[in-house]
Amino acid sequence: MKKKIVVLTGAGISAESGLATFRDSGGLWEGYKIEDVATPEAWHKNKELVLEFYNLRRKAAQNAKPNSGHKALVALETLFDVTIITQNVDNLHEQARSSAVIHLHGELFKSRSTADEHLIYDIKGWELKPGDLCEKGSQLRPHIVWFGEAVPLMDRAIREVRKAELFVVVGTSLQVYPAAGLLDYVPEASPKYIIDPAIPMVVEGISNLITIQEKATVGLDKLLKELKTKF
Repeated sequence: MKKKIVVLTGAGISAESGLATFRDSGGLWEGYKIEDVATPEAWHKNKELVLEFYNLRRKAAQNAKPNSGHKALVALETLFDVTIITQNVDNLHEQARSSAVIHLHGELFKSRSTADEHLIYDIKGWELKPGDLCEKGSQLRPHIVWFGEAVPLMDRAIREVRKAELFVVVGTSLQVYPAAGLLDYVPEASPKYIIDPAIPMVVEGISNLITIQEKATVGLDKLLKELKTKF
């Protein structure tokens, strides 16, 4: 039986495919304040602006391609039972053909009913417009977990992390909660790899920790080679 590996990915891996991250630009996301476009309050205040913002993100993501980091995670499936927990809303892991992906913060290419959160639809193309309605006649919103909202898949993610025989964090500063708190649920005896150019201070004192101070593509290539020799 293959060992269980759980990988937590963040914006750093998508950035290498050309997708912008907001934490690198002083809280602005390509000129937008997060509180104006990524909160429930923003939606109630100006739905058109929020829809426009995510349309632009979707248009950019539509042209993005998986990089060697995404592909290295797929290659890991030959050695391990791999589950990816991602903070990213793009579909690059799916494009690369990873077989088990949990999107903690939602999915950019899906919409959700504002009347019934269980009604979720694929978005064809890149536009979601005012007047696009669910089957109950309610406006569709981006299927994104905004700041200030609960993270519905967190319990599922915790269950996966508790089973991890090896845990990898790549491309995230571990500053966004509750996702960053997943590290606390990894079994103490399981090796924990952190791949990032700047190793987060929050990992100090964690047992069985191995750090790879590289960007996602380079670090995951190193990790893949190392694990191939061990397993």
